[in-house]
Amino acid sequence: MGTLVKITLYTTDEPSATNAFRAAFDRITQLDRILSDYKPDSELNQLTSKAVVHAVRVSKDLCTVLAASQELAEATSGAFDITQGPVIRLWRAARVERRVPDATALQEAASRSGFRKLHVDARAQTVMLDQPYMALDVGAIGKGYAASEALAVLSERGIRSALVAISGDLAFSGAPPGRSGWRIDIHDDEPALAGVPRELELTNAAVSTSGPSEQHLDVGGQRYSHVIDPVLRMGLVDDITVTVIAPSGLEADGLDTAVSLVGRDRGLALIESRPETAALIIQRGKAGVVVSMSSNFRKLAADSNRGAVLTPIRPGRHASH
Repeated sequence: MGTLVKITLYTTDEPSATNAFRAAFDRITQLDRILSDYKPDSELNQLTSKAVVHAVRVSKDLCTVLAASQELAEATSGAFDITQGPVIRLWRAARVERRVPDATALQEAASRSGFRKLHVDARAQTVMLDQPYMALDVGAIGKGYAASEALAVLSERGIRSALVAISGDLAFSGAPPGRSGWRIDIHDDEPALAGVPRELELTNAAVSTSGPSEQHLDVGGQRYSHVIDPVLRMGLVDDITVTVIAPSGLEADGLDTAVSLVGRDRGLALIESRPETAALIIQRGKAGVVVSMSSNFRKLAADSNRGAVLTPIRPGRHASH
């Protein structure tokens, strides 16, 4: 999926560790063949030619990711939109060529996009597209799904303490030996964030971060994020970094991008509507740094300041030990 994968795990012997690594990476390889938009023969890319105007049955993995993506699209009124593949590919080329994409080309690409042109029937496990030459891009949700799926493989093999990192998407289980949890960096240490814990000690959860620091295009004094606004067809220009904590990578990965797209107020409302999630939003601008936290993140931060180990968020309460 166009990025690197790192797995950390703890076992009692080397052979079981080796076998577990192989199984987890095999699962990620399988998902790469299904979800990657970089591979012409991936199931995702093949779908755009096979499912035009008539429904086709897809793998369970692809259906799961597409259904979750469409649910987020509905929840954000189309701000989160995996059908923006044609537009995203223009911006991907633009980062290489160091130029803003041509407006006419963006308009044409946008005519082949739109989340309502994608139809997913989760019960029948089928997908249909309304027009030809569309392109799907699940880069904003697929890596988190792959991280959690790899972690599930490790758990099935008896590995109780592991962390899977796919770019900025993390999924992890029980604490490493001799420790209370996984120490997850939440932000860079800077004075403006003095009230926010530098790291959280977490177990059995997923964390995803979206922001312009790693992937962006700088042209004419303006920084454009790799996150594309479907309405404007432009990379986001607001310096916003969103970190989401959720029970699974599928949720965390999709939500960090969704919150980035809809902005602080709607983003916090989206997070609050999902009781098992937490979010930290950091906005940087000429006036300084604005930090916003969801109610669950405030609880996590408070518990962290008291030295508690944080367990998965559950509706109506926050458990710690």
